[in-house]
Amino acid sequence: MSIYDRTTKELMHDFAKTELEPGKVFSRRDAQKWFAAHYPKIKSNTVGMHVDGMAVNAARRKHSPNIRRNEGWDLFWKLPDGNFRLWDQTTDSSPKYRDDFLSAESAATPKELDEDAASDSEGTGEFAAEKHLQDYLVRNLASVEQGLRLYEVEGFNGIEFPAGGRYIDLLAVDGEGNFVVIELKVSRGYDRTIGQILRYMGWVEKNIADGKRVRGIIVASEISEDLRLAASRIPDVKLMEYEISFKLKPVIEK
Repeated sequence: MSIYDRTTKELMHDFAKTELEPGKVFSRRDAQKWFAAHYPKIKSNTVGMHVDGMAVNAARRKHSPNIRRNEGWDLFWKLPDGNFRLWDQTTDSSPKYRDDFLSAESAATPKELDEDAASDSEGTGEFAAEKHLQDYLVRNLASVEQGLRLYEVEGFNGIEFPAGGRYIDLLAVDGEGNFVVIELKVSRGYDRTIGQILRYMGWVEKNIADGKRVRGIIVASEISEDLRLAASRIPDVKLMEYEISFKLKPVIEK
């Protein structure tokens, strides 16, 4: 739901029209300052996500299924140094959307490598990569806690959610609308993970929580004793261990 009578995406076109010209380089901060002056109720992080998401070549689009062609999302071009300019349709490549990124990743990972990764993890009870654990939990957030759902804001969701130059593995909200920061460790979780999740929780509380409670959940295949001790002093951080299991059954010949 938009705060103003138009969405942030639509207002971003106003920023581009009034502040930019072909070839002019700008930063997220430039856009955030413009929005702060003209539309102060829109959070700076929301503006930053839109700048990234509206760049036709930005990897942020991989986690944004709501960014679709012919819906006004194709506006900027992201430069190697992290700045932006207007997208030039005559010289720049075509826009990329979520399916394009997923297809490219699939093509870059031969079937043999997938099978090797599965073989390496077979019998260990662990996912082969953190992305696999992340993908599983996105589809099964209720296995972490009933009522959890991915945080969403104007077309963007809580997968690898940007937080002050870093990325939260999963940002969710519970049934009461409170925020839940989920930090994933595909193997063993150590006490240093506490520092990571507290930093993310502090950022969420400061920038987007608006007075809502912020909790943290660390998910790992094994929780080390030092992490248990560290977390025992922090009531808003919960520890969880995951376990992979499967069953085999005989095929009855007819």
